[in-house]
Amino acid sequence: MMKRRQFIQQISLATAGLSMVPSLAFTNKNVAPRLGVALFTLPKSLSDDFEGTLRMISELGYKELEFFGPYEFSTSAAKEGWKMAANALGFSGSGYFGNSPKQLKEMLVKYGLSAPSIHIDLPTLQENMEAVAEAAHILGHNNVGIAMIPDEMRKNLDDYKKTIDIFNEVGASAKKYGLTFFYHNHGYGHAPMDGIIPFQMILEQTDPELVKMQLDVFWFTAAKADPIKYLEENPGRFVSLHVKDMRELKTFTGDGGNMGEWMGLFPYLADAGTGVLDLKKIMSVAKKSGVKHFFLEKDLTPDPQSALKKSFEHLSGLKI
Repeated sequence: MMKRRQFIQQISLATAGLSMVPSLAFTNKNVAPRLGVALFTLPKSLSDDFEGTLRMISELGYKELEFFGPYEFSTSAAKEGWKMAANALGFSGSGYFGNSPKQLKEMLVKYGLSAPSIHIDLPTLQENMEAVAEAAHILGHNNVGIAMIPDEMRKNLDDYKKTIDIFNEVGASAKKYGLTFFYHNHGYGHAPMDGIIPFQMILEQTDPELVKMQLDVFWFTAAKADPIKYLEENPGRFVSLHVKDMRELKTFTGDGGNMGEWMGLFPYLADAGTGVLDLKKIMSVAKKSGVKHFFLEKDLTPDPQSALKKSFEHLSGLKI
């Protein structure tokens, strides 16, 4: 155990040092971004043929991946909850899809891919950060974040205040292991509660050095929140973008706080460049704001190869 801790600490120091070096991909102006794929775009394809799907992603030109949990090191509750959700959505598998971190690393190298980011549940980050870090340092996951705040942690402002404290604690824990914690907003928290916007409260009351953000272009738009405004007003706070387009402008009928509202907008997801969102402008502002990772996402798309191909052809031509 001690040797493993020492190994993680040594790797953490090296990772922290590297993070201070500017990304070469973003030192030049007006260049196409290094594009990645958020793998919740194609979970069924990964379940059916994991390595073949990675090969396809690579051959289309994408360079980065963002994995979604649960993983072998996730809590038992996370694994059990995911089984029900995955079955309901028509696929099986998540995380590394039965591969060990070492086996997955070999595949990433083979296909010229990297995996700088993962989505993972909050309890696992609270309870198993050392195990998360062990896999993260093998695979290069610099950023570890949550896809959403659990329902019971966002019912009122007091809940959000407690969540803010937890975010700061998890962020400090991640930093000890050389990792960066981030929060992906799913569209809720933008409607006022007692005159306060919860998402703005999270931004203001979490430590900007410990808690970063991932901006999902589609869900922010659905919540009537302006992605450009948030990026411009919070430089250095957003580490990555979920890039997706919207077939026609649609917003939540309610506050965006439940699965029914999210699923109701899935039909309005569009391949990048075929919808109404100004992705070039959003991504350009994001780059200036400090965003380093641009993950194409089209949740549960029925034809992932076509969606990824069309989106890459559009996004790779953008000069931002």
